Amino acid sequence: MVANLALGKYGEDLACEFLKSKGYQILKRNFREKYGEIDIIAREKETLVFVEVKTMVSDSDLDLKPEDQLSSAKLKKFSRICLSFANKYQNLINNDFGWRMDVVAIEIIGNDYKIRHYENIV
Repeated sequence: MVANLALGKYGEDLACEFLKSKGYQILKRNFREKYGEIDIIAREKETLVFVEVKTMVSDSDLDLKPEDQLSSAKLKKFSRICLSFANKYQNLINNDFGWRMDVVAIEIIGNDYKIRHYENIV
């Protein structure tokens, strides 16, 4: 479990750096409620962005990618907590630009990694 937590934190750190390099402002990390967590809350220009980070060590024997871990149940849970945050912190949302949900998938390949960013997943 500790290895998974370390991998998850490493992935979130990489995702934050990646998003910053694209001009995003990181507002909060690991926002928790009783029914879930938002990995990263950021702002891209005027849009509030909730980011789910999926990190996985590549296994050449399997064709599984990090984003494949986002099941419909996990997506529903992610949607629920994002909606809860948006309702609770309406002052952070620009009425003209609103908010969206993204996924950043990080595939660790040896000492390297690949990042894929999916915007507005719902």
